[in-house]
Parts: sequence; C-alpha cells; structure tokens
Amino acid sequence: MTVKPPKLSSTENYLWEKVEAGHPLSDEDALLLYESKNLGFLGALASLVRERLHGKVAYYNRNFHIEPTNICIYECAFCSFARKPGEEGSWEYSPEEIEAIAAKYVGTGVTEVHIVGGVHPKRGIEYYADIIRRIKRILPQIHVKAFTAVELKVMCARSRMSYEEGLLALKEAGLDSLPGGGAEIFHPEIRQQICATKASTEEWLEIHRTAHRLGIPSNATMLYGHIESYHHRVHHMRLLRELQAETGGFNCFIPLKYRKENNALSHIGEVSIIEDLKNYAVSRLYLHNIPHLKAYWPMIGRTAAQLSLSFGVDDLDGTIDDTTKIYSMAGGEEHPAMSKEELEYLISSAGYIPVERDSLYRPVQSPPVTA
Repeated sequence: MTVKPPKLSSTENYLWEKVEAGHPLSDEDALLLYESKNLGFLGALASLVRERLHGKVAYYNRNFHIEPTNICIYECAFCSFARKPGEEGSWEYSPEEIEAIAAKYVGTGVTEVHIVGGVHPKRGIEYYADIIRRIKRILPQIHVKAFTAVELKVMCARSRMSYEEGLLALKEAGLDSLPGGGAEIFHPEIRQQICATKASTEEWLEIHRTAHRLGIPSNATMLYGHIESYHHRVHHMRLLRELQAETGGFNCFIPLKYRKENNALSHIGEVSIIEDLKNYAVSRLYLHNIPHLKAYWPMIGRTAAQLSLSFGVDDLDGTIDDTTKIYSMAGGEEHPAMSKEELEYLISSAGYIPVERDSLYRPVQSPPVTA
C-alpha cells in the first residue's frame, strides 16, 4: 500500500490530495508534475493509482511480431526502419513466408501476433486480409493485433474503401485489435516537423474511433523525447483521454521513447532514464480512464522497464522472440527476446506479481507446450 511521503510542498500536497480523492487531473496539473524535480514523489503518486487499479499485479504475454515489409512511402524524421523499394536493407515477405513464420509458433503457447510494418505503395485491404486469414488457419486461437492507423489510412485508400468498410473487411478476416502506433505527437506544430505527410492527428483519431464503434479495441502510443515540449505531450494525452471518454475502446497506453540511431534526428540525442520514469508517472496520473500503462521493454531496456513498475506501469509487453526490428534498428535491444520465466523473474524480483495475460488483459491458464 502506497503511503503519502512526508514533507511535501504545498503544490505536491495539492496534487496528492486530488489524486487520492480520484479527481481527474487538469492539463495544468500535468504540467506541474512534469516540471517536478521530486522523482520519489512522482513514483509514489503514480503507484497510488497503479495499486488502486491493479494492486501489485504486473502483466506480460507470450507474443511474436510479423513485420511484412519495411518498404514505406513516408520519410519520417525519427524513423530508422523505413526503406524505399530496392534500397539496401529493404525486405518484403511473401504471404507464404508469413505463413512459415506463423507455423513456427504452433504448439508454443503464444497468444498474440503483432503485425505492423512500412506503408507499402501497392498493398490494399485485400492483401492484408489474406495475410490474416492465412495466419488464423495456422494458429486458429491467436489474437491478431495488427496495422497502425497510418497503414490503415493508405490500405483503405488503395482499396477505395471507407475506414469502416476496410476495418469490417479486416475484422471478418480475423483482425482482433489495433496497435497504437503512428500517433507520434498529435500537436500540429511538432507533427509538421517530424511526420508531415502521413496520417494526420484527426485521421488517426477517426480510425481508432471507427474501430471502437465496430467493436475492435485498440492501444494508443506517444513518441516522446525528441523535439516536443511537456505542453505537446499533455495536448497529445488530452486528445486520447477525450476519445476514451467517448468510446472506452483503448486498452492500454504505451509511451515510446525516441531512439537516436540511424535517423534524421540523431543529433538531438536521447532523454535520460529519469525523464523516462517521470513520463510513465505523469501518463499514469493524467490518463485516468485508460486502464493499462505499458513499458515496451525492447525499446526502453530491461532495467528501465523493471524500474517503471514503480512509476505507474502495470504491463511489460511480452516474449517477442526476436521478431521485431523497428526499435533495434534505432538503437533499442538488438535481439529482443525473453522467455516466460525471464519475464516473471524480472517482475517478481522488483516486488510485483507476474500474471500472464491475453491481449485483452484476461489472465491466461498456460497451455502445455508441445515439441
């Protein structure tokens, strides 16, 4: 049980009492938290909310990624992943190669496949629906979490479908939920500088709003630690909080740290682990209506992810099995993979209770693993 720290300032005492009473924080409150130098206070206050929602439980899942291609029509300043057709380091898996990836996980106990990639210049809804059907034939029980709003915008346009038509076609093929990528920073001042040509803030929000209306839950992200200010972060989270109040469709919020290798913003460096932990705490405190907060360990590292559990985080993502290159190409963990046992040890050694979850945060009774 989180105890109120002694010797709080008047501002800290005001924020503690407001959070303890269960009142939503204002934008001004969030900015006060971001400006705080008292990291212990932030951790204690975020833990108050975390334990109110989840006790000492920390979630993980058994998952793998498929990144069908890194060929992309966009050139985002922060991206280390995208390539042009024929460029060195580009790839494009065939449907048969994607089937072969899925087949490796038969009988392993994985519960989720996460599918995101570059925005391909020629692929529409039909192509990606076929990929989902192929995966579901091989892994009938798998939860398919697939395609960012940025990918979906272009898929739908290529197929001359509305967002609703495209999402329904994918849902009929077996799509279960959307990841939260492509949100980056919503404020137009920053979006114009780092990803001006891809899905706008309004388009991202409308695609997720449409998904929620169709019974497709989703996650949400925020790319932080580059050229944005605290004001831009709070604006971003406010738009998510408002959409959640409208639809209730977000499962989880994932702050994603900007990593500096091999992209156009490399010269600005990266923020410290102190800033990472502060950002988790403020996210947990401000986004009172989004139930889960995730530290994506391949991006932030295992030690920082473990520390984040004391700053509001209740989910560390999953086993990954070295199946994603998006963050390793930018300077994250080079070969991201952890076993179930390693994740459970990471959580329990930090003083929390590990619980394997499915993609909707229901505890999983682990099936037997076959050879």
